[in-house]
Amino acid sequence: MATLSDQPVTADDLMPLALTSYGHFTSMRVDAEGRIRGLSLHLNRLTRDSRQVFGTAVDPDLVRDLVGRALTDQSGPCIVRVTHYDPTVNLGRPADATQPELLVTVRTAGQLPPPPLAAMSIPYERDLPLVKHCGLFGALHARRAAQLGGFDDALFVGRDGLISEGGTWNVGFIDADGMVVWPQAPVLPGVTMALLQEQRANWKVAPVTVDEAKQMAAAFATNTSIGVRPISAVDDQPMAVEHPVLTELRDAYLSIPGEEL
Repeated sequence: MATLSDQPVTADDLMPLALTSYGHFTSMRVDAEGRIRGLSLHLNRLTRDSRQVFGTAVDPDLVRDLVGRALTDQSGPCIVRVTHYDPTVNLGRPADATQPELLVTVRTAGQLPPPPLAAMSIPYERDLPLVKHCGLFGALHARRAAQLGGFDDALFVGRDGLISEGGTWNVGFIDADGMVVWPQAPVLPGVTMALLQEQRANWKVAPVTVDEAKQMAAAFATNTSIGVRPISAVDDQPMAVEHPVLTELRDAYLSIPGEEL
């Protein structure tokens, strides 16, 4: 299902987005009762990123209304994505893209928690890493390379040799003392990461190299679609997929009440 400003979307509507990828979005997991964990943070993200991408504001009440309408006939958990882009944007004059609209799409959500994933470290830095933008070519190309190498996804490593994030997820590590370590690097400020930081006091942000990552007690990926997903390997180094802190993080995330639209 897809609507643009609450109207059925057409191929012509989507063509500018397909040809330019100029826009930003947020994806939200909707539970069976129609609630969304971190809804306020998702709305804040759309507002913040819109100023960066278009120099305009987003009306949170309008987002709530459009998402609610899109979910009218939905049953069971699902993922709703709100993409903000200007249907008139063109390659030659992106500065003229000043009237973005809201594209709302809905898909079925997978089960929580998903199985562990194996990650391959790949040199890559996202453009504008603080913005959840639609320019996904580099991230998907890295993911493809990792999958061709026998892994599930890519773990990005910057030019400074430090780990930043995953293909479409934040990464966290658990050290020998049970401290949760979030990489110190330019990364997307993930909603799920922020919720976990609110739930657990014992965490820090610190630089993490690939070699240091392999020495951690455990590692996990996190985003709104997957919650807390253990990482089973970093390159050729197996990682523990069962750890008391992983269990605490999963339970803490699942205990967060969803917000009503």
